[in-house]
Amino acid sequence: MGVVQGTRVRSGEEVRDIPASADASVAEPATADLKLREYMRDGERRARSLPNRGPIRFTENGELAPDILDAYLRYGFYIFENVIGEEELADLESDLTDIMARFPSQRDSPVDAKGRPALGADCEAPALFWAKPLSDPFGGTELANGRHPVKMSEPQAAKDAPEEIVYLILGTLQHSDGCLRVYGHPDLLRVASQINGEDFVPFNEAIFIKKPGEGASVAWHQDGVTHWDTDYWDETCHGFNFMAQLYGCTAANGVWVVPGSHKRGKIDIKAMATEAGSDRLPDAVPLLCNPGDVAICNRQLVHGSFANTSPDWRVTINFGFHRRASVLGVHGGGVHNAPAVYDAERIGKRSRLIGYGIDARRKRFPGETPFIYKPHVESSERFSWNDEARAELKDYNLLDLSI
Repeated sequence: MGVVQGTRVRSGEEVRDIPASADASVAEPATADLKLREYMRDGERRARSLPNRGPIRFTENGELAPDILDAYLRYGFYIFENVIGEEELADLESDLTDIMARFPSQRDSPVDAKGRPALGADCEAPALFWAKPLSDPFGGTELANGRHPVKMSEPQAAKDAPEEIVYLILGTLQHSDGCLRVYGHPDLLRVASQINGEDFVPFNEAIFIKKPGEGASVAWHQDGVTHWDTDYWDETCHGFNFMAQLYGCTAANGVWVVPGSHKRGKIDIKAMATEAGSDRLPDAVPLLCNPGDVAICNRQLVHGSFANTSPDWRVTINFGFHRRASVLGVHGGGVHNAPAVYDAERIGKRSRLIGYGIDARRKRFPGETPFIYKPHVESSERFSWNDEARAELKDYNLLDLSI
């Protein structure tokens, strides 16, 4: 398992995402698909025509700029530009290099390629997800409560590709101080507070790795598994994910979404694909980001990604938040961990990660004004990021709040 050798790709580099001739490590059949290239170019043009990207802005009263909130509620996603600077990107890249060097030498191996204890080998909670290069491990299966009903196309990987690759890491805050510091980013937490209320609560955290010529696809789906048929349902009740981009993302390696689909309730995705005649949904657009951009994506949007046959890495630092009212007293869906009723004690324990993220960031970036998380002020809890706190994070994702 090699370490990262990515480059910072600017999303404005049109056509770079789908090269006319592929690198030797990239599967030729997919890159030679002219109809796919046309589909992706068209999706990119439509994505750029939407008025939902720009820097994070707040009013003088500290509220999220109304035009940003309106665009997010209308389309279900927004691209916050230039959120993470070069220094912090370098921190994340260093952490990722170390993480990937510590992957098991093969699935279920307790050691890495150097014989050291492998990442996640001593974890009870799920840590690493494996797949065949360029495959779709979830589409058309009953995995994750069957929420990926359509199989994505699976291009032929290069002959020298590995048998399996790690494409998803969970519980990432215990493995990366850089990810924990992004989790405590004051502007992003202010956005979460504006959208989900001052008592917002965590969802879960992950890193998606789309290596050139190997990265697996994620079949079209909606994230929510609760509330669909209840009086409580509305267009934001399943929360959102922030998607921070280390190298940027393009039409070829990024997430695609169907704008506005978060407003339509539970959607028959199989019927959508049948009508389209393929896995290329005609109304979908890609999330186009530069390095350091952070997309916010409503979890109810129909979204997915194609296998990465492009020459560019995508590494997404993923973390989400809920409204407290969406979670308290709710029986969780069991996608990310064991089904359970989420009581105030569990929510409080899981929310400790917000306090640790804020303090870890304060120590790394002392010039910033830290975010103040209201529930911790009300409870008079104090958090200090140190070795004792680091030990506390082991298997913290057993407490994820999955709805």
